[in-house]
Amino acid sequence: MKKRFSLTLMSLFAATVAIGSVSAEETGHTEIERQKWTFGGFSGQFDKAQLQRGFQVYKEVCSNCHGLKRIAFRNLVQPGGPEFPEDAMKALAAAWPNQITDGPNDEGKMFERPALLSDPIRGPYHNDKEARAAQNGALPPDLSLIARARDSHREASWYVHPFLMLGDILNAYQEGGANYVYALLTGYSEAPADIKMMDGQYYNKAFAGHQIGMPPPLTDGAVPYQDGTPQTVDHYSRDVVAFLSWAADPSLDQRKRIGWQVLLFLIVTTGLLYLGKKRIWANIKH
Repeated sequence: MKKRFSLTLMSLFAATVAIGSVSAEETGHTEIERQKWTFGGFSGQFDKAQLQRGFQVYKEVCSNCHGLKRIAFRNLVQPGGPEFPEDAMKALAAAWPNQITDGPNDEGKMFERPALLSDPIRGPYHNDKEARAAQNGALPPDLSLIARARDSHREASWYVHPFLMLGDILNAYQEGGANYVYALLTGYSEAPADIKMMDGQYYNKAFAGHQIGMPPPLTDGAVPYQDGTPQTVDHYSRDVVAFLSWAADPSLDQRKRIGWQVLLFLIVTTGLLYLGKKRIWANIKH
């Protein structure tokens, strides 16, 4: 009986996987492989060295099209992030090529000025129309929240999906956006022979529809690392994704530390309340 029940469960699981695979193929969604991140799970924390490398990739590659309007230069100095020296960030802000529009001045006119620590990290375009005109109609998104605004998609039958969600909750899984951005950056390849590519589009395995207007942004050796980390597309992608994940949630390290402190407090409090209850009611006869 037990053997028959086990075989039934295995058959049901195999059928569920098959249904999920067919559904993903039919709907055009791409299964995104889950990656291991230092900041994942209940106790994960950002790696400062990785965040510094990720910002370097953003500065030398991504900032040519994308801004970080929700991140100020001073955030790059604060604990829990890349923690660059303040003097270095002041110099970087002053030399940032995309200056800040300020004003009006005494003559009532707006003017451009170098950035300060308190200013956001601006992209190269002043508005969406300017960006579309420069990018052949495409609008490069601001990357401040990209690791939260995107997510990886998993197809499953309706009766399996709740269990997948429960597993994600128990594992504190919240890295779907990071996995998607990593898959996008590493997903460029030659288009299959049976796919007709539109003009100005590039084939990407992770992008919905597999045709994307952004050319491959990363190539091996494009960004010179100084700490000996391999200068490959894979490492560039992991580093910049970690940085963008921090940009979308700069307080993650602090939030997790406070969470563990709260849990410890609740455990101790529960124990003390239980002991107090036992002592108070010990001599009372029922």
